[in-house]
This record gives sequence, C-alpha cells and structure tokens, in this order.
Amino acid sequence: MEVVALGRPDLDLADTGGIYEAIARTSPDVVVSAAAYTAVDQAEDEPDLAFRVNADGAGAVASAAARLGVPVVHLSTDYVFSGDLDRPYVETDPTGPVGVYGASKLAGEQAVASANPRHVILRTAWVYSPFGKNFVKTMLRLAADRDAVSVVTDQIGNPTSALDIADGILSVAAQLTGDDSRFGLYHLAGTGETSWAGFASHIFDVSQQLGGPFARVNPINTSDYPTKARRPANSRLQTTRLSEAFGWTAPDWRASTASVVRALQES
Repeated sequence: MEVVALGRPDLDLADTGGIYEAIARTSPDVVVSAAAYTAVDQAEDEPDLAFRVNADGAGAVASAAARLGVPVVHLSTDYVFSGDLDRPYVETDPTGPVGVYGASKLAGEQAVASANPRHVILRTAWVYSPFGKNFVKTMLRLAADRDAVSVVTDQIGNPTSALDIADGILSVAAQLTGDDSRFGLYHLAGTGETSWAGFASHIFDVSQQLGGPFARVNPINTSDYPTKARRPANSRLQTTRLSEAFGWTAPDWRASTASVVRALQES
C-alpha cells in the first residue's frame, strides 16, 4: 500500500478551493481525512476557524473523494459526546458536544456523511504518539525537572496510540470495496480504560524501568485544574462494532504506551 501524505501548503483545510485539485493529483484509491483543528481551548476563541477546518474542510475532502469515485476514511473524536454517561459510548448514543471543538468535529462528521456515502468515520480519543505535542511527551518533560506532577483523576477514557490508529486506518482502507456494506460510523480507541492520573502513573512506571525520568502523581479533580473548554468526564468508547466489521482491535493501552515511551527514550 502506497501512502501519499498531503498537507499545507499543498492542501489547506481552511482554504477549500484547492482541496479537490490537490487530492486529484495523487489519483487515490482511498482518501484518509486525518487532519483537524485540535487546539481544544483555543477553539473557544476561534470558533470560525475551527468550523472552517473541521467542518467545511472535512466536507470538502469527502466531496473530493466522492468526485473521484473513491471512499473516504475520516477521523473524529470522543468530544462529540457530553461525557455524562456512566458507561462506554457506542456509535448510536446521542451526541452532545460541550465545547466549540467537539461541535466543529460533529459538524465535520455530518458534512463527510452528506458529501460522500462511501465513508468510514472513526471516532478516537486520548491520542498520543512519539511525535508532536501530546500527554505522554508532556508528562516525561515535566518529570525531568520535578518530583511530583498533579494530574486529573475524575476523567476516564481509552488512551490511544496514533501508531495504532494508523494501523487501524490502513486495515480498514485495505478492505473497502466499491459496494461495501460496512460504510458508516465506528469507534477506534485503545483497549482498556484509565484516568489521566492512571495514565500518567503508567508512563512514569515504564520510564523508570527504562532508566528515564519519572515523578510521583498527585491525583486532583477537574475542578482543581480549570480549563477554558470543558472536557468530557467520560471519554470511553466501545469499539466492538469496528472489531466485528473489520476484524481489527487496538492493542491494550498499557502495551502501546510502553512502546511509545520506549521509542521516546531511544530517540
């Protein structure tokens, strides 16, 4: 499978005018729509930009794929839910975003589904990787110069490695056919659940075993760490539907976290 990566300046989701031409030049068999405006707190101050990228841009990508006669695989988020349920969310649960970011991503799901009936929308959560800015890298950076870190303990979810997301997307994309009955909405997230504090503790345990930085975790409540945008208290996603349809399940979050911490230590 050949992967052609497109990004700014060749393809800018905030400028929908050039999206079709940029994608058409690659002659794709499947289009993966993985980019987004993800600054959750900043989105509260930039709602127009968040919607332009996450809704209009996502819809334009799906429309381009439709014009080219190919399916689109679109990445979405747990933030489309309010987080008020006391169990993992399934695909048919009512949405109810509590912030601009989640609302813009929900609008993106709707735009993608409307623009291209041959779509697979994958909601994920708590994404981390060896690259970019993310929770694992932040925790290791903080542990390098302090003995203790305060981390929220009353938000729970499924930590998900971006490397696993990529594997899942490739598995789904490789299976799609022209008249596939599996187009639709799915959840893709790490197997198992924890709190942010539990996530941090595991990161430090692995890092310590590898001779890297570690710190003591002080569990705190969300109310002790106010943010501009409200976070869902429950971000857990049920992934059974994806497993049954495509035969793919993400690894346990602990194993994937350990792999990323190891990669960071070795880099």
